[in-house]
Amino acid sequence: MFALSLTARAELRPLEPWLAEEFLDHLDRARENISPWVSPTFVATDLAEARAVLRRYADRRSQDAGGIWGIWLEGTLVGGVMFVSFDTALGVCEAGCWLEPGAEGHGLITRAIERIVDWAVRERGIQRVEWRTNADNVRSINVAKRLGMTRDGTLRQVYPGESRRIDIEIWSVLADEWRARGARSDADKAEIDELTAAFFRLFANAGGARPDVGVIRRLFVPGGIIVKGGPQQEVYDLDSFAEPRQKLLTSGELTEFAEEEIWERTEIFGDVAQRLCHYRKRGVHLGRPFAGAGTKSIHFLRTPEGWRMAALSWDDDR
Repeated sequence: MFALSLTARAELRPLEPWLAEEFLDHLDRARENISPWVSPTFVATDLAEARAVLRRYADRRSQDAGGIWGIWLEGTLVGGVMFVSFDTALGVCEAGCWLEPGAEGHGLITRAIERIVDWAVRERGIQRVEWRTNADNVRSINVAKRLGMTRDGTLRQVYPGESRRIDIEIWSVLADEWRARGARSDADKAEIDELTAAFFRLFANAGGARPDVGVIRRLFVPGGIIVKGGPQQEVYDLDSFAEPRQKLLTSGELTEFAEEEIWERTEIFGDVAQRLCHYRKRGVHLGRPFAGAGTKSIHFLRTPEGWRMAALSWDDDR
């Protein structure tokens, strides 16, 4: 089945009518959380209604007028994103979302909306993407902000509510703005790539190189931490991590050492970023050659001086 990775544990897939039973199970978990914010016609209460909701979006998709995609977290449907409307002739579409409470706080909606907006702008020629939300829905408004949208205004008292009529905020991003955002992301990614490469170079002494592990302080924010995973975890500040490794790499005990990335995925959200990478390493320890591999997870912050690492954890393959 077609799927796009959102995180190591989550993916985005088309939400088709044949998934109505799974969709209904999900709505039963999400109903209380999403009912104040979405149309009552979306929150199906039985299988026939669930199938009708998905059929409605499938029909829109077949007419190139909308679409719906689900978010699966560790194999469970937890929410999704949609194009409520999609008009290539006008170059305008409206995006929307929903999520059950157990999946909040992982950035899944922002990642998923980025995927469909990027497709709409870059492949379908959409010039304006709208985001309409209840003015009291702080989470939805924060998504719009993270996507770089501009608040166009408020439609006052559009719908009846339980205690008062509901105001709707309209946010939007234009195609040129979205492409410029992508260009900034490319520059950020290049800087993070170099920062990561500099970290790996710190420990290389192959070919007679003499490493200066103390440079690590320039790569991290003050107070940065490094954690070794595994059965016996070890937590280091920068000094307690750097000093013994400087000695190890310059004393002759560990020679011809080099470590390199062999795969990575980096995700950038405003002024924070995270990178998951696999690495391999090789060297000679006390005269004996060795090789290994493992995984690193690195968290970055944008500072006035540029991107810096905030925390790094690693675990060698066993």
